[in-house]
Amino acid sequence: MLQELFWTRTGLLLLILVVTAVLALTISGGLEPGTGRTLVTSLGTGTLISAVVGFTQTLVTSSAAQRSLLAPVVEESRKALHDLAAEYRSLDREFFPSHVFEPTTRPDPAFNQLMMQDLERTRLYGFRGFAGRYAACRVLLAQSECELRAVLADPKDDDAISGRARYLLRNEGADGDYDTIVARLREQVSVGLVGLFLARSRCARIDLTIVSDPPLDRLELFDDSAWLALYSNTSAGVVRLYPRTLRFSEGSFVYGMERAEFLRISNSRAGLHVAITPRTTRADFLVLAEKITGAAWTEPGFRSLEEKFHEFRREFSASAQLGS
Repeated sequence: MLQELFWTRTGLLLLILVVTAVLALTISGGLEPGTGRTLVTSLGTGTLISAVVGFTQTLVTSSAAQRSLLAPVVEESRKALHDLAAEYRSLDREFFPSHVFEPTTRPDPAFNQLMMQDLERTRLYGFRGFAGRYAACRVLLAQSECELRAVLADPKDDDAISGRARYLLRNEGADGDYDTIVARLREQVSVGLVGLFLARSRCARIDLTIVSDPPLDRLELFDDSAWLALYSNTSAGVVRLYPRTLRFSEGSFVYGMERAEFLRISNSRAGLHVAITPRTTRADFLVLAEKITGAAWTEPGFRSLEEKFHEFRREFSASAQLGS
């Protein structure tokens, strides 16, 4: 804008000088000698020369004038915009998710591949959800070793199961049966326990915390990210098997809040705490599983659940395109 004003002013002055010179020369052409013709001619000629010389000088010095006038303004504006953009980026990292995945009926390959990248870089994998089937699958598919802490629902407590059962009932609509869904969920917990036992060799240690009031939203926590699957968000429209999920980066407000809450639950004295290590034998695990589920586990029952877990792992790996 300053440049436009500068050239508009300069052009206006040049136009005035040229018009004045032309008028003076025109008038002098109609005057008789000795009646001021010489004076008017000199005025017109001088004005025209002044216009030409002044405009030429303006062209020569305009670049320097432009640098002195415009460059500081442009530089200050650029610095202000840079600082403002940096402030907005900082706010984005602190309060807004880095990725948003919309609800789906099948595992999203992009979602799972990005999560596996976070898992490969982490030392602590925190899982808070209903059952540990997905956590066990991810650990078995990962190429690196980590420590796994999982907060799972208590299969003996009806209140711990009811929230997920109601969500699945809304997903299945009128065709769903509550008792059938509850029985299926209890089986999923057992299948998840078997999967975690099978994944023990991929972890330095697996710590399980069994609670009667787990949050409905699933949390998967890594060193540099936190993933929230919003099972509680049922106001966005049609319910999907895999709900809307948000990824928050390390350093964000939500990451710090969720990490602190997860560590508080996993380290508290409330709930049942069970540890599975690479040295845990099958016999040891059957005792732990009976303690968690409240039902006696037999060798044939274990093999049946093991087969169901492997079937689930193959289906999930194929749908999420995570390999075998």
